[in-house]
Amino acid sequence: MPVTPDKPHSPLTLIEIGALAAVAIIWGVNNAAAKVATEHLPPLLTGSMRFGITALCLAVFIRPPFPNLKSLAIITLVGGPLHYGLIYTAFWLAKDVSPVSVAAQLWIPFTALFAFLLLGERLSRPALIGMGIAFLGVAWMSADPHALEDWGAILVGVAASAAWALTTVIARRTTSIPPLKMQGLLAMVTLPGLGFASAMVEHDQWQSVAAAPPIAWAAVLFGGIASSVVATSLVFWLVQKREAGRVTPYLLATPVVSIVIGGLFLGDVLTIQILTGAALTIGGVAVVALAERGLRAGAAKG
Repeated sequence: MPVTPDKPHSPLTLIEIGALAAVAIIWGVNNAAAKVATEHLPPLLTGSMRFGITALCLAVFIRPPFPNLKSLAIITLVGGPLHYGLIYTAFWLAKDVSPVSVAAQLWIPFTALFAFLLLGERLSRPALIGMGIAFLGVAWMSADPHALEDWGAILVGVAASAAWALTTVIARRTTSIPPLKMQGLLAMVTLPGLGFASAMVEHDQWQSVAAAPPIAWAAVLFGGIASSVVATSLVFWLVQKREAGRVTPYLLATPVVSIVIGGLFLGDVLTIQILTGAALTIGGVAVVALAERGLRAGAAKG
């Protein structure tokens, strides 16, 4: 049954607010779950197993046709093995979950930048300002003496966000594919892609699998089902009812959830400088998201 779009500027319903809260919480918890899983399992293997679960759940949605194969191949390779290989490696490298969770939000300003560079889309002054604030926030956060120990993980997280942004930009110019079909295709490519990469560069996988505690398997299962299937389905439902720019700013609560979990349960060190940098980053990303929303609304009116 098709989803009936609501009026663009009508108030969000309680169901929509609940869905947004659920997505932010699930994705925020999943960042912590990725950190927990990679403390016991190799990162590439972890990603491969997660998307093996997702592929099983979404296999029913994968059927012909497969339009625009070139763009589809780029989307599934860059948005799948490359992006998720980088993000799981970032959490594996990191001592704390919070800085990487914040750095991963840079995909929104990267998307605006890549759309300007590759597609010739307009980049407004507020978006440029927000972009500068977001990157300054990550730099300030990373300069903290404790966060500096995670500088490598933060850089890998930034690279992961750039890969996802590139995927998003390419997807804008690709023939529309049903969302769950796209997610299933991405899972089908990520499963063998990260599995092969794990076989090539990681070691002692069987020993790690045998020794992994139940919480590690729960973290992988959570990523494969709650994050990749449930939360993604909710986002696609929301975007069908509302314009994407109306949804994105609310999802910036995701790193806040990760920071709270990291501070309360995972032993993250949260200094004033780290929290200030995180606030600057999230604030800057929000400015970009709102500027993009306003730009698209203006274009639609024109």
